[in-house]
Amino acid sequence: MTGTGGGLLVAGTTSDAGKSVVTAGICRWLARKGVSVAPFKAQNMSLNSFVTPEGAEIGRAQAMQAQAARVEPSALMNPVLLKPGGDRSSQVVVLGKPAGELSARGYFAAGPGTGGTPAANRREALLPVVLDCYERLRARYDAVICEGAGSPAEINLRRHDIVNMGLARAAGLPAVVVGDIDRGGVFASFFGTTALLSRADQALVAGYVVNKFRGDASLLEPGLDMLRGLTGRQVLGVLPYAHGLGIDEEDGLRLSLRGAVREAAAGPPRGEEVLRVAVAAVPLMSNFTDVDALAAEPGVLVRFADRPEELADADLVVLPGTRGTVRALAWLRERGLAEAVARRAAEGRPVLGICGGYQMLGERIEDEVESRAGTVDGLGLLPLRVRFAAEKTLARPAGEALGEPVAGYEIHHGVAGVADSAEPFMTDGRGRALDGCRAGSVWGTHWHGSLESDAFRRAFLRRVARDAGRRFVPAPDTAFGELREEQLDRLGDLIEEHADTGALLRLIEEGAPPDLPFVPPGAP
Repeated sequence: MTGTGGGLLVAGTTSDAGKSVVTAGICRWLARKGVSVAPFKAQNMSLNSFVTPEGAEIGRAQAMQAQAARVEPSALMNPVLLKPGGDRSSQVVVLGKPAGELSARGYFAAGPGTGGTPAANRREALLPVVLDCYERLRARYDAVICEGAGSPAEINLRRHDIVNMGLARAAGLPAVVVGDIDRGGVFASFFGTTALLSRADQALVAGYVVNKFRGDASLLEPGLDMLRGLTGRQVLGVLPYAHGLGIDEEDGLRLSLRGAVREAAAGPPRGEEVLRVAVAAVPLMSNFTDVDALAAEPGVLVRFADRPEELADADLVVLPGTRGTVRALAWLRERGLAEAVARRAAEGRPVLGICGGYQMLGERIEDEVESRAGTVDGLGLLPLRVRFAAEKTLARPAGEALGEPVAGYEIHHGVAGVADSAEPFMTDGRGRALDGCRAGSVWGTHWHGSLESDAFRRAFLRRVARDAGRRFVPAPDTAFGELREEQLDRLGDLIEEHADTGALLRLIEEGAPPDLPFVPPGAP
C-alpha cells in the first residue's frame, strides 16, 4: 500500500450524483488557494472524450477537471477509458490508446495480465497501471483529487474494483460520498452505501456531501445529526442546487440536455430573429458537447431531435459524432430522418456533420473495423468516401475556416477520401485542405470542438443565417472560453462557501481519521 496524504476519493451513492462537478469544484478551490492539484479517474465509461496535448484520449470530464485545476490534461488522469459500442461491448482505451474491444463479460473474465503475467481478470491486471499513474501524479502535484465511478457499494463488482474502494484501499485514500438529494432518499443512500461496505472499506469513508439541495439548509439539520449518530460520520457540505453546472459530464443525452451552457440564460438575440438548431439524437452519440458553444450564443436555440418533423423548422441540422456510424446511419433511415436531411440539402438549407455525422454525409462507408458491416451507402450529400482503419486518429489540429482561425481535436477510425474537386472546410490558411468539405449548404468536418473558436463560430452562424433566410446576428462578444472559466469558478465557489473546507484539507493532508466506527452489517 502506498502512503497516505495528498489524495482524496470523491465517491457517490449513484451514477450522476455529482462526483464529476464536486471533483472539479474541489480542484478549482484548491488551485485558487495556490495548491498544485490534479484530477484522477482510474476508470471511466464514456463516449464523451478529449485529446490531450500528447495525443492521448481521455474522458472529457477529466479534461474539464484539469482545466478547473489549471493544469494541462494528461493520460495519467484517466488511465482506463471504456467507450461503449453497444449494449454489451466497449472499446478499452489504456493510457490514451485503444487496447482492444471487449464484452462486459470479457472485461471481467479470466485472461492475461499486463506484461504476460497471469491475472484473475483484465480489471485486476490494470490495477498496477492505475496505481502507477496515481503515484506519478502524486509525485508531480501537492494533491490528487480522485473521482469514483457509479457507487462504491456495487457489491457484485467490489472484488475486481479499481476505481472506488479498490483504489482507495490500494492507495490509502480517504473518501467522501456525494449524494443527490434532488432525487430523494439521500439519507438512506448514505447509510446504505456505508453499511454495504466491508470493515476495511468503511474505515476510509470519512464523510458525506449533500448535492443539489433546494430550500433552507437548516431544515436538514435534524437528519444530518441523526446520520452522524448512525454512522459516526459528518456531512461535510450541503451544496445548493445551481443551474447551469452540468459541464462535460460523462455521458448520456439526458445529461446533455441540462448541459452547462445550454441551461444558462444566453440573453436575447442581437438581430430580429432567433436561430433554431436541431441535433439528431443518434445512437451512441459521442461528444455532444460540440454544440454547447452554439447554445452559448444569444438567440441560438439548441434542441435534440429524433423525428423528421422536428427538423422542419430548424435553421441548422447537426449530425453529431457517434461510436457507431453505420448503426446511426441505419437509425436515421429507419426514423425517416435521412430523407428529411436529404430534402433539406436539396432545398439549400444548412446541415453540419461532425466526425461520425460527417462520415454519414458521404457517398460510401467501408467498415470492417467498427461495425464490420462492409460497404454501406452513405447519404450522398458530400463528395467523400470513408474507409475505417484499424488505427485510431487522435490529433489536436488547427487551421482556418471561413477566413477565421479554428482549432479542434480528432477522435476517429474513419479515414475520409475527399474528391479533389470538393471545396475544403478547414484549410491551412493558404487555401490547402486540412479537413472536411462543403457542398452547397452541407458542411462536414472530423474536428470536434471547432465551434468553440469564437470568430469561426460567428462566421459560420452568419453563413447559416444567410442560407436559412433568418435575420439573425451573432453577438460580437461571446467568448466561450471565458464562459467555461466562469462556470468552473462557480464550482469552486460552491465548495468554498458551502463545504467544510477545513475538514476537506485535513482529509487530503492526513487521510481518514483512525477511529471511524463500523456500520453493520458490512459486506460479506
